Amino acid sequence: MTGPIATIARRALLPAMALALGAASLPASAQTLRVALSAETTSADPLNYSMTMNSTLRHHIFEALIENDADFALKPGLATSWSRESDLAWVFKLRQGVTFHNGQAFGAPDVLFTFCRALNNKDEVVQSYSRIIRRIAKVEVLGEDSIRITTKEPEPLFLSDLANLPLLPRSLINNAPLDFAKGEDCGYAGPWPTASQFNDGSAAIGTGPYKLRSYSRNATTELVRNDAYWGPKPAWESVKLTPVTAAGPRMAGLLAGDFDMIESPATGDLPKLRQNPNFAIASKPTTRMIFVQLDTARSPSPFVNGGQGPNPLQDVRVRQALSMAIDRKAIESRVMDGLALPAAQFLPDGMGGTIPGLPVLPYDPAKAKELLKEAGYPDGFSMTFHSTNNRYINDARLAQVLAQFWQRIGVKVEVDAMPSSVYFGRRGKREFSASMGGWGADAPETLAFFRIWMLTTDSKAGIGTSNYGGWSYRPFDEAAGAANTTMDEARRMELLREAGRIGLEQMPIIPVHYESAVWAFRKGLAYGGRVDQTTYAPDIRPAQ
Repeated sequence: MTGPIATIARRALLPAMALALGAASLPASAQTLRVALSAETTSADPLNYSMTMNSTLRHHIFEALIENDADFALKPGLATSWSRESDLAWVFKLRQGVTFHNGQAFGAPDVLFTFCRALNNKDEVVQSYSRIIRRIAKVEVLGEDSIRITTKEPEPLFLSDLANLPLLPRSLINNAPLDFAKGEDCGYAGPWPTASQFNDGSAAIGTGPYKLRSYSRNATTELVRNDAYWGPKPAWESVKLTPVTAAGPRMAGLLAGDFDMIESPATGDLPKLRQNPNFAIASKPTTRMIFVQLDTARSPSPFVNGGQGPNPLQDVRVRQALSMAIDRKAIESRVMDGLALPAAQFLPDGMGGTIPGLPVLPYDPAKAKELLKEAGYPDGFSMTFHSTNNRYINDARLAQVLAQFWQRIGVKVEVDAMPSSVYFGRRGKREFSASMGGWGADAPETLAFFRIWMLTTDSKAGIGTSNYGGWSYRPFDEAAGAANTTMDEARRMELLREAGRIGLEQMPIIPVHYESAVWAFRKGLAYGGRVDQTTYAPDIRPAQ
């Protein structure tokens, strides 16, 4: 493993490898892999909502033109090669001999259909995928095995974007002709496939190593191996993915033999697991940043001072004070049990656009109180902090600890932690004033975070789509916005470092730490984990 992720790995406390604890080979008859997921998927529709749990499911069933490997490197997927004709135009050569689960041959018209369907998906959440397509000017099918895509502006992260865009078969609209030049509906009057059709399995047709047998958001989803798959055949004939959102029941299920593998065991259980010869652990340093997002747009804000009066979160001194109140190193050791890297900026040091050598963000409660006084809040203020209680490692516990830090500087905080199935929908409607976020980079540079979470929201341009706090700051937009269309890497890194400095000074988003992903599994399995925190059955194999 080389590059930025290797830098993270060297600094993480747990090695990015499986800890083999007396592992033995599984019997040849073991054909079903049973996995307890740490959160629920929202849909079997791969174009519904871009989040890790949904990616876990979609990676098994669907594939993209380009894929990320376990260590974040781009590799050929349904495209075998690509070339850039100009700053705007890309040509992709497609893999031949690939068939969808329904037997239809894969070709360039399927790529066009996927793009058009992404623009016409009424069930999509926060422009998860349509934001990519809205930045495309032209799509030209050059034959079954070749396609040219022209973007509206230079797109330095275009390949990483395509790695997050799963492809669907044109047969979902009975092979109707489409023309990207005819507007958002591509000249097709509909109907377009709906999320319910993916959830019942009728539209869940991909090219991936597994087929969908049955889907349930709240119960077990079952997959069956695609024996016609073009790539290496997975070891498991079937896979069962069960959401178990509380760490205790996940661990109990593993110990009882109900599951072969679980995601995110409670950090307090890891010492016992390491000592138990019947189990193994895999850990992987990740780029997933846990952060606090603040409402800087509304005054009053609904969950600050009871929704009355001016919003103190609009004052940069207040935002800086909230950051300085947080002891990130204490969180690393006492809350996360070493499964985190305290944050110094918006991605770990060594990744593209980061500022070299920054120390962990300062902990200075005395200075934080001074800043609150300067801002006109010597006695603090009150707010509700919203978070998930079943999505990120120790998220509910972390929320309480953050509240305690803030209360020490005079900010009275009520924590409202809720299941992710409720939380993400409410956050998408921008209901919160201060909320916990978690985001894993889908490209190895800060631009990926800035353009989604921090640039001024422009829905038509597909930027700022997760800027739920409504932050808008011209100097940041000028730097990050210019980086968003700069193909020259050296110049882009300069712009991103400038944007990063502005973001840390203005602090509309407060970085806390980067997670390490952890899996626990029974003896006889081998798994190295993935930087993107997804659980991918084809990578899980009987130990040799």
